[in-house]
Amino acid sequence: MRRAGTGTGGAAVAVAVAVPLLLLLSRSPPAAAGDGKKSDARLVSEQFSQAPQKLAFYSWYGSARLFHFRVPPDTVLLRWLLQVSRGSGPTCTNMEITVYFRYGAPPVINPLGTSFPDNTSVQPSFLLKMLHSNASVNISHPAPGDWFVAAHLPPSSHKIEVKGFVPTCAYIFQPDMLVMRVVEVSILEPDVPFPQTLLSHPSYLKVFVPEYTQELRLELQGCASNGSLGCPVRLTVGSATLPGNFQKVLTCSGPTQACRLLLPSPPWDRWLQVTAKSLAGPRVSVAFSAVAALTACRPWSVNFQHLLQSSPNQSSNASTGLLPPTPSYQDLDRRGRVGGGPFCLRSFPVLREDVDVVSVRFQPLDRVSVLVQSDMPSVMRLNLNTGMDSGGSLTISMRVNKTAIANTSVVACVTAASPLLSFNASLSCTTAFFQGHPLSLSASSPTANLIIPYPETDNWYLSLQLMCPERPEECEQASVLVETTLYLVPCLNDCGPYGQCLLLRRHGYLYAGCSCKAGWRGWSCTDNSTAQTAAQQKAAALLLTLSNLVFLAPIAISVHRSLLVEASVYAYTMFFSTFYHACDQPGEAVLCILNYDTLQYCDFLGSGVSIWVTILCMARLKAALKYVLFLLGALVFAMSLQLDRRAAWNTMGPCLFAIVVMVTMWVYRCGRRRHCYPPSWQRWVFYLLPGISMAAVAITIYTSMMTSDNYYYTHSIWHMLLAGSAAFLLPPREQHTKPWACSQKLTCHYKICKNHRDELYTVT
Repeated sequence: MRRAGTGTGGAAVAVAVAVPLLLLLSRSPPAAAGDGKKSDARLVSEQFSQAPQKLAFYSWYGSARLFHFRVPPDTVLLRWLLQVSRGSGPTCTNMEITVYFRYGAPPVINPLGTSFPDNTSVQPSFLLKMLHSNASVNISHPAPGDWFVAAHLPPSSHKIEVKGFVPTCAYIFQPDMLVMRVVEVSILEPDVPFPQTLLSHPSYLKVFVPEYTQELRLELQGCASNGSLGCPVRLTVGSATLPGNFQKVLTCSGPTQACRLLLPSPPWDRWLQVTAKSLAGPRVSVAFSAVAALTACRPWSVNFQHLLQSSPNQSSNASTGLLPPTPSYQDLDRRGRVGGGPFCLRSFPVLREDVDVVSVRFQPLDRVSVLVQSDMPSVMRLNLNTGMDSGGSLTISMRVNKTAIANTSVVACVTAASPLLSFNASLSCTTAFFQGHPLSLSASSPTANLIIPYPETDNWYLSLQLMCPERPEECEQASVLVETTLYLVPCLNDCGPYGQCLLLRRHGYLYAGCSCKAGWRGWSCTDNSTAQTAAQQKAAALLLTLSNLVFLAPIAISVHRSLLVEASVYAYTMFFSTFYHACDQPGEAVLCILNYDTLQYCDFLGSGVSIWVTILCMARLKAALKYVLFLLGALVFAMSLQLDRRAAWNTMGPCLFAIVVMVTMWVYRCGRRRHCYPPSWQRWVFYLLPGISMAAVAITIYTSMMTSDNYYYTHSIWHMLLAGSAAFLLPPREQHTKPWACSQKLTCHYKICKNHRDELYTVT
């Protein structure tokens, strides 16, 4: 592990991936060529910040806090200032905070060490582990565009904590981005020598690489140091990206007249940064001429108007590209020339169809298959540069007929920024500044799949070419049709049967993640190393649902004692708790009669109101006052649960008020009757003490013993203890009330319930 920097407050920063582009904080910012006054005039600094976020213990990708920044062009130094503040309570201790950086898309992280789906291409994450409050890190010559920072606390203990019941410590994280950029950058024009003289400060240049550039050659000519031959110059080409850095560094130190750097498949349609730094001693001038030469790549083109006429009803946009060769169009000779000009690729137009948020379908126009030959690669461009496409997963599937590829093979390469234009025998899938994703098709393996989670914001390219490793002459006249299926989806397979695909948002940026259930883990909930078996899932569903049948006991007792309102509340709680937990199960053991959120709300509401009516019923209030409090309590619960249904005090507050009312009434009766209330010791021993004990155990289990692993049986015990305590704590019926009251019937089949104590008659 290497050090990436020193914290401003004594923070230790551990680096998981060693990248040479990180600078120590003790180093001064880079200066421009020329004297000190001139260098200050060419550099400007800017600072960007975002609102801080509260960190969470990691359990799934939604636990990480994401920050989205944009680095301006011509930036020569990027400095991240990472600040962490924590509360001052007794539970606040030093906590290890993991911070991830990535260019172009959110970082793909795996703190739990779970497995990814098959055929998933994942680069190692670049991360820092902060042990204290503050840290900082520098990146030299960062790539302009989107940069993402994600942070989280260590993996969670899977303990289910009641919000607001136990004091917790808040860790607040805020990254600030400081950039230093050059306002005067020299432009290299193709094939035009650009003279430069270096002293002790570097020179900043840039060259524009147009689309369909096959090769870029940078050359230093006429290099001399203090008038003598020699070229002590270090040339750095390209921008730094994370997690991988593919900058090219050329050191010219020999007494040669020319120093060259060849870049095949440079990134298209963008400026390329070039930095020249003198390696000579102080006060030693180095003079040279920089020359940039571009080799154009001629795509095989046809009239694009044909595509527009062939699909007049399409409302989607097609990326610019061209049809593959067909007999009806201009044909190529085997040397790849038409009219004396060489061709280097076949460009296939691709239709981009936006299906939903972070959901796109790509398909070739006018045909399903792509024609692949051996003379040049067939290229498809996938437009993923809208800025909102990096929050999903790019899935690529290819299939070929076994009989059509008997003695040959099809090699493919998926790259960003520019396509791979030269397939060699080593099957290297690398462009000038990008390590691609290789694929291959053969008779033994006629299908190939690739999954790229969170693809970078850019134009992506799929290059295919026919190869004959054993008999190259067989490929000259051969051609193969390859069927492609190209999608951008929020979650792979919608997270499967044991996960839920959730859309996450950071300001205006949207990205997706999988929340897994039943012990399944992983990026797409495909890791079953800790998963529950089908029998365990069914047992959990039965326990969580059938345990609510214990509420039949307080329902029967309430009806027997003429407590019909209380019986209705218990019946409501039993019904919605049963079907909420039936809907809350993963996999096949699931049954939802209503919307999940509605069932959850009704379950929480029923539980709180059940406790409320039980305590008030024990207070033995007058009927009118009791029913008024019943109604007011139900309204207060409905309001508080709408605000935050998981906050502990939203339920405990009304219940504590009910306990105060009950205790007040009991103390009042004790003082008026001159003896303890309830007066019977049997009532205390056989009803109140067991009921209070069950309620205390239930609260203990609910607040401190539940975890995601034991939830299905601890929560089932909570159901049974809650219902059992209600059955024990319900007061006995009035002496003048008969069991199963309302026995007096009228001829019209209405029943008159008479309360001799209050002398009230109610028609029910």
